[in-house]
This record gives sequence, C-alpha cells and structure tokens, in this order.
Amino acid sequence: MRKIKEVIRLRFELRLGQRAIARACSISQTTVHDYLNRAAAAGVVWPLGEEWDEQRVEQALFGEQQVVKRLPEQVLPDFPALHSKLQQHRHLTLQLAWEEYRQIHPEGYGYSRFCELYQRWRRKQDVVLRQVHKPGEKGFVDWAGATIPVHDPLTGEAWPASLFVMVLGTSSYTYAEATRDQQLSAWISAHIHAFEYFSGVPRLLVPDNLRTGVSRACRYDPDLNPTYQEFAMHYQVGVVPARPGHPKDKAKVEVGVQVVERWILAALRHQKFFRLADLNNAIRELLERLNQRPFRKREGSRASVFAAVERNALRPLPAEPFDVSQWSYARVNIDYHIAFDANFYSVPYTLVQERVEVRATPTTIEIFHKGQRVASHVRSHRREQAITQTEHQPKSHQAHLEWTPSRMVNWAAQIGPHTAKLFERILAEKPHPEMGYRSCLGIIRLAEQYSSTRMEAAADRAIRTGACRYQSVKSILKNSLDQQPLPEPPPLPLPPSHDNIRGAEYFE
Repeated sequence: MRKIKEVIRLRFELRLGQRAIARACSISQTTVHDYLNRAAAAGVVWPLGEEWDEQRVEQALFGEQQVVKRLPEQVLPDFPALHSKLQQHRHLTLQLAWEEYRQIHPEGYGYSRFCELYQRWRRKQDVVLRQVHKPGEKGFVDWAGATIPVHDPLTGEAWPASLFVMVLGTSSYTYAEATRDQQLSAWISAHIHAFEYFSGVPRLLVPDNLRTGVSRACRYDPDLNPTYQEFAMHYQVGVVPARPGHPKDKAKVEVGVQVVERWILAALRHQKFFRLADLNNAIRELLERLNQRPFRKREGSRASVFAAVERNALRPLPAEPFDVSQWSYARVNIDYHIAFDANFYSVPYTLVQERVEVRATPTTIEIFHKGQRVASHVRSHRREQAITQTEHQPKSHQAHLEWTPSRMVNWAAQIGPHTAKLFERILAEKPHPEMGYRSCLGIIRLAEQYSSTRMEAAADRAIRTGACRYQSVKSILKNSLDQQPLPEPPPLPLPPSHDNIRGAEYFE
C-alpha cells in the first residue's frame, strides 16, 4: 500500500511520467499504469486526507477481494519416522517410502511434492550452532587425510608421511608437522612440538575419536588412551573428544586441515624429500607464510590475532616436556617374564599368569600390577633379549644360575689338573656349556667314591684316549683301567722310497 500512495503522490504532486515513477518506486511501468487507472476510476486524488488509511485505499482501488477456496490440507508424512527408517535401512529409497505412504493415504501428496517436503524438513534439522571460542580456551587437533611421500635415499622406495594439524580456536593460528606414522609416540610428540610452537598450552584439546587418543569412543563418557591421559595431566590440559560422527564439533581443525592441504601440501607437490627432517623444515617455512597470510573477510591474519589476543591467554609450558610413554597390557609367562617389543622383561615370579600394565618410554620399561610398580628395567632396543633381575627369581633358580663353567673348572682343579683339563674339554665340546654341566657333576660325584689319585689317572686316560664323557670315565674307574699303563702308541710308518724324497742325510 505504501507504494500505491507513492505512485499517486509522484503523479499528482510532482507530475512525473509513468516511466520515471516506475524507476523511483522500483516497480514495472505496467504496474504504475494499472495503479493510476484504478485511482482515476475510483476518484482518488492527491493529497489524501487523514481518513485514507491503507485499508480504505486498497478497498477503493481493488474492491472486495474474492476469497480463494483452498484445497483441503493433505496428510503430511511422519518425517522423523521416515528419516529414522532411511538411516536404519540403507536400501530403502524415497520412491518406496512414497509408495507406502500413498497406500495409506491415496489422496496424499504426489512423489515430487513428497520429496520436496521431506528435503525442506531435513534441512531444518541440520541447523548449526555458531561456536564462539574464548582466547586460549581450545586447541583442535587431527590428522590430515592426505600424506606426503618421503623417498629412501638407498632404495628409492617412497613411504607416506602423515600430517598432524593443530588449530587454536580464537585466532585459527595453525601448527602442522609431518610424522613417520600415526602411532601413539608420533601423536604425543606432535602435541609437544605444537605447544612449543605456540609457546603455551590451551585449556582444552578437542581431538577426533582416533585410537591413538581415545581407547573407547563414546558420546557421553569416552575413555582416553592412558598415555594421552598422562600427557594431559602433565600439561594440565583437559581433553574433550568430538562426538562420534560429528565432525562439526571440530570444524576449526577440519577447515585448518583443508587450508594446510591447499597452501602447504599443494606447494610441495614438485619437491622430492629424502629425510623427514627436510620435509618438516619445508613445512615450517610454508607454515609461517600461512599464518602471516591476511584474512579475506576480516582484518588481520592468524599471526596478528594470535599475538594480540590469544598468546597471553595460553597457559605457560611446564618446566620439563612430557616424557613420551606408551601404555599396554601383558600377561606374565610361566618363566616370570613379559613380552614387549620383541624382548622379554622379568617380574617377581609370584606374578606368573597375572595381567600387568606396561609403561614404556624411550629409555625405560616399567611394569605395574594393580596400580603398584613391581619392576623397572632399562629398555633394550635389540631383539629377542631376556632382561632378568636376580631378585625376581625363585631361590632354586638363583642357585642354578650360580653353576658357571669357570666354577665347574675351579671345582675340578681341587681334585687335580687332569680333572680340570677334562672338564674344560667336556664344556668346550658342547654347543652350549650348560649342556656339559650334568656330565661334570656326575664326575664330581665319582670323585667322592674314588680317591683323587685314581680320578686323576682316569681323567688323564680319558683325555689321552679321547673318551671325554661321564660314562667313559665311570667305565675306566669301574674296570680299574686307571691302574693299568696306557699302551704305547704304534710307531710311525716309514715314508715310502721315492727319488724326490732326499732324507735327513741331505741336510747334514
């Protein structure tokens, strides 16, 4: 109605033509012509009196409006139930759902209108809460989907380096780092490097529900990986994983990953890297450019907003960085050792068959049972090594290990030099010295039955005849062969006569 009054005013007060009125009121010239004809027919002229309100002007120009009969409302489908069925049954289609709807309501909506109404309802369910982040409150972390090839300088084979990204909530200040893999040690180390890059720690971390960070994903009560939990306690930071299946909970890092892939990965596509350190140096250089890059829709850059607003809001770094550790479970074997990283570490023998927790750092292995530390070892980086502490063994096992080859030979030396030499021959001929322990112990028992003189003679005879075995020595003593002289060795045969053999006379 306001435009109708304006059309009449411009016509009668300013004497404008229809084209000028149409431009001034932003309506078509045809509409202006229609309004003026209706005003002339109704006798409406300018100026209008105070009694001419909008309703009277409308009634004068257009008369009583005919009420259009509306068709009866059709029955709306149960869209929440339909949406739930579509999520539960991946083969269910809107076509089939519409056909079932029409079977119940034959006068219902057609297929195209049915789909339009459903899509309109679904869009209203996807409304997004705009998150407002306080300075220094949250850091969003994730792995990028894309990887970067790193080539072996010897073989030329390439392996994919993963890309870690952390984004601060208020300034969108970004950190990125390439890692060897996505295992726990790389995950924790990248967090530590990100905090050092920011020179501070946010109050909360929002990761995805990946296995390196969350042991058991749950919307209401997720279980953090023990090492990640210990890391969070060291830096006094809370960890609030995003809800499973809700990437918008960490939209900051989703966008950050996309930005890093576009401005860093794409920029490195022509370069070839042979070391992870070289790759990270190139990433750091491009990362500085990314954080200095001006925003498109607001003033400043990530770096300027971080320096002005967020840097001082971060918590200070602790005095010492976190010692990266890995937690796992193990079962104590019957030899009172647990297997970890292709090596074996001892625990007190009373814990055989018990389930224990293992905390591994780059230098130590700690073993816990029901929350109490029961063993600590220096970590071995070799393979198939058994690291054993004597106090973890039963008394009988400790006594057994005291039987060393040198102890056996020293014991035999108390009987005589021939017996000691016999023991050395027995232990040397075995693939492992312990395999000769029983023979040596048996010979020592024989020395208790016979005199030292006879034992020495029997040992000498065994050495000379090459019969260095317990049964041979026992047979010598039993049959009194030690008291008989050894047969003289047969004389050496004379060399054959030959012209090339000059004999001893030639050298005289």
